Amino acid sequence: MSRPGFLLSPWPWRAVGYLLTGALAGVVALVGILGAVAVGGALAIVLVGLPLLVVVALAGIPVAWAERHRLRLIDRDPAPDWHREPTAGGLWPWLTTRLREQATWRELGYALLFAGLLWPVDALAITVGLLYPLAMVATPLLMATVGGGRETKVLKAWTVTDWPTAFGIAVLGLFAVVLGAYVLGVAAGARAELTRLLIAPREGDLGAKVVELTRSRVRLVDAFEAERQRIERDLHDGAQQRLVALTMTLGLARLDVPPGPLADQLAKAHEEAGKALAELRELIHGIHPKVLTDYGLEAAVADAADRSVVPVDVDLELDGRLPRAVESAAYFVVCEALANIAKHSGASRAEVTGSHRDGRLFLQVCDDGRGGAEAGAGTGLTGLADRVSVLDGRLSLSSPPGGPTLLRVEFPCERTDRCA
Repeated sequence: MSRPGFLLSPWPWRAVGYLLTGALAGVVALVGILGAVAVGGALAIVLVGLPLLVVVALAGIPVAWAERHRLRLIDRDPAPDWHREPTAGGLWPWLTTRLREQATWRELGYALLFAGLLWPVDALAITVGLLYPLAMVATPLLMATVGGGRETKVLKAWTVTDWPTAFGIAVLGLFAVVLGAYVLGVAAGARAELTRLLIAPREGDLGAKVVELTRSRVRLVDAFEAERQRIERDLHDGAQQRLVALTMTLGLARLDVPPGPLADQLAKAHEEAGKALAELRELIHGIHPKVLTDYGLEAAVADAADRSVVPVDVDLELDGRLPRAVESAAYFVVCEALANIAKHSGASRAEVTGSHRDGRLFLQVCDDGRGGAEAGAGTGLTGLADRVSVLDGRLSLSSPPGGPTLLRVEFPCERTDRCA
């Protein structure tokens, strides 16, 4: 409306269409609600239960459906339908789903407000903003046709008996038409915003998007963990077994070959195959260790501590299994932290402690190294924070120069009933 071309754009006409259809739709809604009350009352006489309440409660659904479509006249953003899909087909599941939804009762409240108050406001806005100015513009025409050129009534309020006055009122009417276009724009915008607030709130749309994003993130995490386990299983059952067979074959070949250049080549090949097998086993441990899947986080952390270059004390009190995604992320954090300690801290000893209480998993990894760890210093702390945040967890780091370094991680989770 603040743009210079507003009067020449379709928006004034769209506002007129929105308010005019609102007035007509409001009359239809009023008649429909009164009819629903009559039908529900008649059913209440015949049937046992609350048919009146049910019929009236459902009366808001078609009204809201029509209003969402009418909003397109004045609002570019689509108005979503917040009704859920029934869990099964048929009338009864649909009815029970609708009666349990908050959206159904919001729409009923809007329908009652629309039928009782809003449509007269729409009609009043059309009358004041459009019909009165047009009646003023038509004063000379009315005087020439209805009044026989002698006199006419202006808005049924005062009488005009001469042509100069009639044309003066017509000019005033043109200014009133321009002003009325803005009045109608404001009224239509306010009505549309009120309608959206009651039946399709924007914050509800944002909340739904946040919920869907959260769910999709959880699904991605689960899919990622399932893929990691599949890769680990394929490597363990496929490539690793082939390397073991190759190593055994080379070892047996060394026993059958007399000393010489060929024996030396076989010994070298046997040694390289052993190194490849060791590296593959380390890779499998890094992807998703079997001990984590079979025995849980405590056993996996203890295994990672045994394989650490720096001596590590482990004190975990979990008393049960945790969700797979949480166990995998916590294990990843511990392994990355221990790798950082071995590479960057110069520590002589480290400690991993943790517990599960109040629906949250708490982990701490500390060392007696030189400290000074920073998130942007290439130590992988940014990746750790990202991995933790995916599961709505929190990561904090305390690493003053000179040490010690303390890494705290917290995950919201509940224990599961998975067997070891």
